[in-house]
Amino acid sequence: MSLKQLESLNADYDVLLAQMEKDPNFAERIAPATLGTEPKDNQTIYPQINPEDLALARQALMEDANQPLVEAMAPQWLMRCCEPSRRIVLLLAGACLVLISFAFFGAERTVTKEEQ
Repeated sequence: MSLKQLESLNADYDVLLAQMEKDPNFAERIAPATLGTEPKDNQTIYPQINPEDLALARQALMEDANQPLVEAMAPQWLMRCCEPSRRIVLLLAGACLVLISFAFFGAERTVTKEEQ
């Protein structure tokens, strides 16, 4: 093994040891995945996967990967909004709405005693 691989293994072990110090149940949780032991929790249902199911899933994924990608069509309203003449109309309508909202819903002008 090279020095880099050994350093990487040491770093991995340090992380695992730190995890085990923080959580005492860490070893029990990772044992089924790393050691292949049976889980001990009776209240949990674990899926039983066999090689045939994995082969079917792999085949389904490969079929999906081989199909050409279908580009999603943009909605009709978005296509209409992208036309140059309609974009200008939408810009002007938006500007008018902003002006109207400022005119009618803006802050009220306070009148001082001197102006009365």
